[in-house]
Amino acid sequence: MPQHVFDRSAGDVGNIVEFGHVNVRVPDQRTATLFYVVGLGLTRDPHLMVGVDNMWVNVGRSQFHLPAGAPQLLRGTVGLVLPDLAALRERLVAVAPRLEGTQFAWRDAGEDVEVTCPWGNHFRCHAPQPCFGRITLGLPYVEIDVPPDSAGAIAGFYREVLHAAARTGEDAQGRFARVVAGVSEAILFRETTRAQPEYDGHHIQVTLADFSGPHRRLLARGLVTEESSLHQYRFQDVVDPDSGEVLVTIEHEVRSMRHPQYGRVLVNRDAAPASEPQGTPAKE
Repeated sequence: MPQHVFDRSAGDVGNIVEFGHVNVRVPDQRTATLFYVVGLGLTRDPHLMVGVDNMWVNVGRSQFHLPAGAPQLLRGTVGLVLPDLAALRERLVAVAPRLEGTQFAWRDAGEDVEVTCPWGNHFRCHAPQPCFGRITLGLPYVEIDVPPDSAGAIAGFYREVLHAAARTGEDAQGRFARVVAGVSEAILFRETTRAQPEYDGHHIQVTLADFSGPHRRLLARGLVTEESSLHQYRFQDVVDPDSGEVLVTIEHEVRSMRHPQYGRVLVNRDAAPASEPQGTPAKE
């Protein structure tokens, strides 16, 4: 009797085992709370960074880190999975008057909801679906804009230097590189001809199973920019593995699985609408 032939590579995760957070500075924590917590329905981490100089916002097993400062713009789009897009629309309608005068905007985009934060960062909100695995609340991808004809070399960099699972592809929006960054998460590099602003220092954080091997290869190329601690280092430039040409600059905060915060259980509240819209000021 013939046996079924399975594609065993479909189960490969590669060396990046966790996509931890996206970090962008925000100039006003109150406005950030209105957008990320009241509007998107996420949860401020109650355990860490609870002051007024920084706030961490939980989204499933990932986070946004929002230190105070001049606003930073991620050159691309953050993908979110939220459990109820109808409730999201209600929250966005309710919070809109309190975000007037900012860049906040949102629109229905077919099955998804496109949202712009008060400082211009873009989010694409999805309902849970099979392509996002078991995620019902989370950050399944961050999509970064890159120059034309760079996707192949970017995928090669992640395969050769970080030993990540990475491939190229093409869809209706054009060519891209997809880097696996956990069981159900990915970093997407989307080729575009649009002019890009100067890199402003925002960063993403990943956790590696093999922590020292990529460090050794990055160090040999002169790419390590910070030796943060025993369980963390940083690099900024993604380069062509053959020529060394810089393809895109975005800081990576790289952690080991022995980092004290790896696998920490995050608090996520139920953001379902209450009897009054969450954007409505409390009655005195």
